[in-house]
Amino acid sequence: MSDVLQFQVGDATVTRITEQVLSVPSGYLYPEWRNDVAQQNVDWLGPEHITDDHQTLTLSVHAWLIKIDGKVVLIDTASGNGKHRPLNPVFHQLDTPWLERLQTAGVTPDQVDFVVITHLHVDHVGWNTVLRDGEWVPTFPNATYLFSHAEYDFYSDPKNVQEPSAGVFEDSVQPIVDAGLVRWIETEAESLIPGLAFHQTKGHSQAHYSFSLSSANALALFSGDVMHHPIQVTNPQWNSVFCEFAEEARSSRLWALNYAADHDALFFSSHFAGSSVGRIHRKDNRFTWIAQ
Repeated sequence: MSDVLQFQVGDATVTRITEQVLSVPSGYLYPEWRNDVAQQNVDWLGPEHITDDHQTLTLSVHAWLIKIDGKVVLIDTASGNGKHRPLNPVFHQLDTPWLERLQTAGVTPDQVDFVVITHLHVDHVGWNTVLRDGEWVPTFPNATYLFSHAEYDFYSDPKNVQEPSAGVFEDSVQPIVDAGLVRWIETEAESLIPGLAFHQTKGHSQAHYSFSLSSANALALFSGDVMHHPIQVTNPQWNSVFCEFAEEARSSRLWALNYAADHDALFFSSHFAGSSVGRIHRKDNRFTWIAQ
């Protein structure tokens, strides 16, 4: 699977910019994991998503690049290079060619108009900043960064930050605010980006957002972390270990599944392996996943 994949949503071009692919123990990611349930799903999941023994799941870490009506938009920014994450080894002191992959997709950092953040966890904000002369500075100096004020307020208090995201606020969030590049989703986001709408899907994080994109009678849903793996399409009651508010996470997951099914929206996930893109359908009172 290519590190740079491209899709069409009406007149918009959407490109996946991959940072890394991870292998995660299934019972760690999903505390409610059951091997018998995995066995029922293994045929349609396939080896790109799960190992034969059901003990390991494959996840992708990536950003989505959207080009629409002359605007260049990034949804989330993965984990970033050189970030100090000793409590989270898979994101600690990375050295990936993510920026080079962005340029392969035809975009340089100074050409990005908007950076839209689903939530402020470690693997969604890292490329907000790069280290220059010993300081973390905005990677996309001409961009407007959009994220939740409620989320910012919540994670500005260190006691609300879970261990995997320790250090994120200081090196990947606050420098953007200090640079004056942020506009808040709750009060300033409406109509800024052609066709993009904002949907609060709280639960995985304090004020998580998903985004829908409408263009030329086509619709897409960028779900953020309402789901991490396609097995949650058929088992939406399962929360990941990283979902901070359990019941709200389940409610938001069901909202996203119903929205995608009801509107035939192309579903862009933040962590599914393979293409990371598919459609949600209903069959026998259950949801199904059809990869694109």
